[in-house]
Amino acid sequence: MPTRAAAHTKVRASVLAALTATVLAATGTPALASTDTGHPMNRAFERAAETFGVPRDLLAAVGYGETRLDGHSGRPSQANGYGVMHLVSNPTNRTLEQAAALTGQPLAELRTDTAANILGGAAVLRGFADKLGLDARDRADLGAWYPAVARYSGAQGATAALYADTVFTFLADGLDAVAPGGERISVTGRPVSPDKGALTPADASTRSTDYPSALWVPADPNNYAKGRSAAIDKVIIHVTQGSYAGSISWFQDPVSQVSAHYVVRSSDGQITQMVRDSDTAYHARSANASALGIEHEGFIDDPSWFTDAMYRSSAALTAYLCDRYGIPKDRAHIIGHSEAPGNDHTDPGSYWDWTRYMELVAQNPGDGSTADELSFTAYATQRSGSTGDQVKAVQKLLNAQGYQAGEADGSFGQATQTAVTAFQSAHGLDADGVVGARTWTALLAAGATTTLNEGASGDDVKRLQRALTAALGSTVDADGTFGPATATAVRAYQTSRGLTADGIAGPDTWAALQAGR
Repeated sequence: MPTRAAAHTKVRASVLAALTATVLAATGTPALASTDTGHPMNRAFERAAETFGVPRDLLAAVGYGETRLDGHSGRPSQANGYGVMHLVSNPTNRTLEQAAALTGQPLAELRTDTAANILGGAAVLRGFADKLGLDARDRADLGAWYPAVARYSGAQGATAALYADTVFTFLADGLDAVAPGGERISVTGRPVSPDKGALTPADASTRSTDYPSALWVPADPNNYAKGRSAAIDKVIIHVTQGSYAGSISWFQDPVSQVSAHYVVRSSDGQITQMVRDSDTAYHARSANASALGIEHEGFIDDPSWFTDAMYRSSAALTAYLCDRYGIPKDRAHIIGHSEAPGNDHTDPGSYWDWTRYMELVAQNPGDGSTADELSFTAYATQRSGSTGDQVKAVQKLLNAQGYQAGEADGSFGQATQTAVTAFQSAHGLDADGVVGARTWTALLAAGATTTLNEGASGDDVKRLQRALTAALGSTVDADGTFGPATATAVRAYQTSRGLTADGIAGPDTWAALQAGR
């Protein structure tokens, strides 16, 4: 969080009040876009940015991350959030009411009028910036807005950082989106250096013990039941009707009384587990006792949320769960929320491609492996007593780096553990002899630090892709071609580790990967 001089505190309290008065004088309370027939959303972003001194591209990135710029005709999300900027009204997050107080706009207008909603989002962001002590010079620095964006999420700690990381990845990658009315909203990509201060990203070492490639962020105990009253026999596919970080935050809120076992992110397929498989999540009424619930970021009426990365990551998870619990990989046992007995929900909706999804589930071996003996769709924790192809990969990587792990036989014995411990000690990692996410990342990244960017190809690119898969906990295809998907993964990694997000694997990025960050 940026540190500000004490002199800011005397003027800070009056700044927002003066801005609010200006907005009220300039706009009054009628709908703001009623006479704008040209490019209403672009103009709304520009007006809101000018009025409240919030970067226009930041507003657009927040709106895109929240709703893909779709206000859904004033219908609320599952967290009771409204409009393009997802202004929320629930017991723990009151950005809708804050926006009304700061702009003078009626609640009904903020819910349903896009221009009013965007203005409200800008007002709330500026309010957070003022509370953080950002002056005009600070506000001109895009990176200084990071903690204000994190507060806008309504979440705390790692979940808030995860939200802000996503927004800053959009800023780094750029956007070229089409709003529901056909209007094109663009953001030019640029290197970003977020000022995270005391905020830290989701800890890449905090992994699920049920599905090792997933992050572990527990739901509030009020939102699920310990244990199960029936054997696990099905997987239920859901759509969040909200954003990834927003859904995680909602499941952590004790008032929600809802949860799911897993949540999958749209942009890159990142997975967070929130309820242990052995416990009963509250996601499908009568089916809760025997089902595993997987939520997918997005809205059922907008297929743009259902990305290739999401389908592949979710299918790998479902295949893994089916193999682990003996669930048949068919549509009688992998069902939508709408198909669960006694439910009145319609997700995942008509845009969910069941044919493609089931093909991906069937093609996935269930252990995340690929034909390449070092490349996997996910890297599971390996320790003494572990066996299999991923142990063999550990042994090969250690031997290649001069750490004598013995024959690459896929059996994690004493020689392998000794070599792992020696590697960890040499690279500043906890020397516990266990190959978790950080050790995997360092092992996979070891080697030359040749600068790589979009258009590169070869074994070094494949090595980068493997390391990113381990570090991010989401699959980056190790095809040896540095295309747009790899560039996005590099930026996501850079943003989450506080590096300049330029999408180039240069010395700083390689150093972070080889240190297991």
